[in-house]
Amino acid sequence: MSTTVTFPGLGLEFEIDRVAFSIGGFNVYWYGVLIACGLLLALAFAFRHCTEFGVDGDAMVDVAFIGAVLGVICARIYYVLMSPYGFDSLWDVVNIRGGGLAIYGGVIMAVVTVAVYCKVRRQSFWNYVDVGCYGLLIGQAIGRWGNFINVEAYGGLTTLPWRMCSPSIANELMGKGLLESADVYQSILDGTVGVHPTFLYESLWNVLGFVLLVLLARKGRKFDGQIFLSYVAWYGVGRAIIEGMRTDSLYFFGTGLRT
Repeated sequence: MSTTVTFPGLGLEFEIDRVAFSIGGFNVYWYGVLIACGLLLALAFAFRHCTEFGVDGDAMVDVAFIGAVLGVICARIYYVLMSPYGFDSLWDVVNIRGGGLAIYGGVIMAVVTVAVYCKVRRQSFWNYVDVGCYGLLIGQAIGRWGNFINVEAYGGLTTLPWRMCSPSIANELMGKGLLESADVYQSILDGTVGVHPTFLYESLWNVLGFVLLVLLARKGRKFDGQIFLSYVAWYGVGRAIIEGMRTDSLYFFGTGLRT
């Protein structure tokens, strides 16, 4: 089923269908397609530049594959543990086709996987994560557009020119009790009021971070781990600001503290 999303201030309108294509009656969603594309491009970049960071490409294959699989699993587990929504069955817990992956869970598991691998194989942990963080930025920048397709990960109300509007947004905000009145609900439908496209903010923040870290590497690393720690600082600051705008944040076990 398609959904209409508009950016009235920019004169843009999109008719979005979450289904990319079907195979034998099985629907393949854009959300999964974009995550897969982000993952493949991230791996391609890492393999292309790994020798510049003192990482052997052949040795990187195993840790990349294991880290990617475990990262997706942990991203889902993180989301389920912190989500305010209930899950009625095990299938609801494992079904990620409708969305519901928390990037922090994926990053945590990826780092743990690299740490264990490097310990066992006696490789440099910092070299691996230095080149790997570029892949994280690429994957996150592309993956956020899956949130756009699902019409999720948006922020609070705004009248800025790049505001995003959709009937599904109006209905969801009304259902959560986040709209002051029926007039505000109608304003979203009319396009005079919209929400912050925070998925776009984060995607652009990741693109900018990628460019800056490429330039930083070209100047030469001052120490092993510099690129990764710069990524942590850059993404952390941006996410902290953007997360404060969102209406669907995850919270630490029912507290008022955003994860």
